[in-house]
Amino acid sequence: MNFSRTTRLMLSGAAFFSLAGSAFALDGADLLKKLNAAYAVQGGTISADAVDINGTTATLKNVSVKSAGGESLAVGEVTLSGVEEDEDGGYYIEEAAFPDINTTKDGVTVTAQELTLGGISIPATAGGDTLDTMMLYETAHTGPLKVVKDGAEMFSVLESDVNLTLREDESGFDFDGAFKSMKADLSKAEDPQSKDAIEKLALQHIQGDITMKGAWELAPGTIDISEFAFDFTNIGKLNLGFKISGYTMAFVKSLQDAMKQSEASANKEESQQALGLAMLGLMQQLSFEAAQVRFEDASITKRALDYAGSQQNMSGKQMADSLKAMTPIMLAQLNIPELQNAVSAAVNTFLDDPKSLTVKAAPEKPVPFPTIVGAAMGAPNTLPQVLGVKVTAND
Repeated sequence: MNFSRTTRLMLSGAAFFSLAGSAFALDGADLLKKLNAAYAVQGGTISADAVDINGTTATLKNVSVKSAGGESLAVGEVTLSGVEEDEDGGYYIEEAAFPDINTTKDGVTVTAQELTLGGISIPATAGGDTLDTMMLYETAHTGPLKVVKDGAEMFSVLESDVNLTLREDESGFDFDGAFKSMKADLSKAEDPQSKDAIEKLALQHIQGDITMKGAWELAPGTIDISEFAFDFTNIGKLNLGFKISGYTMAFVKSLQDAMKQSEASANKEESQQALGLAMLGLMQQLSFEAAQVRFEDASITKRALDYAGSQQNMSGKQMADSLKAMTPIMLAQLNIPELQNAVSAAVNTFLDDPKSLTVKAAPEKPVPFPTIVGAAMGAPNTLPQVLGVKVTAND
């Protein structure tokens, strides 16, 4: 009797969990629909022949993606793992894994491996100007990428990673990225003049990294790119940075809407003109806060001076002296005496001992973009003062 009762309870429990599993099973059609709606905000579409569900894993079969420009790309099978439906009807995906790329056209083969996105949030309702209406991801990764032409490797990247971190108070994002161990083979250049320059500058084989770091503060729309660096062995490091405000989520939505309207128009010429006007209007919402360009030399300057000098039948030292003499003459035509002296001093210092050259723009307070445009059109010689431009060397 007790055995019979226990058996019935176990069977009833098994049936309950089976029914519960069915009740909370992922809806593949709804997942694809909301993924498509989020991507459509950018003007594109995603299609799949089928969506297979196995627990918390969704496999999208024969996926193809159409960009806002109308170009279609066959992706193949995409695996979404760790998929969870939120209480509000959106989805969270731990990882999206894409098939490897291996394509050949006109004798050039491109391959890429280990393509993944991590921590993807798909909104229940897309297209708004709040965080919960945006599709976001936390990480993006690619493994080895190669470009091969006629059997020779022309370009490669060992791996790349991009990270996007939402702050705890949801006031903004911090992000960083890196393209590691990039290599380019320029030794196969066919043009005699280009080949000669590449050899004299010792640029036959280039290797280095690209890194970036920044933040986006949502309320004021402040984007601060503190690092966007190109660092190549035996060449140098070029680091770009800028800071603007007014790039709010409402601005982003207006920008997306303008681009979608332009793509939807049958008359492309008129749509491009309308988009241009819309962009001009949106630009009035932005303000310039700071910018910097800094180059740290790693021997390329001397080789460049030697090469440029050889083209003029002079030494690298003579070419440097010639540039130092020409700089104030050229700057005098711009009618910016204060900056002219600073630039001339910086150029002289750098050419005498190439270490670093830095150009900074840091106005006392944010400058609206229309003010910059007006100064550029009406009195371009006032721009350095408006933007607070300074030039230094070897600092």
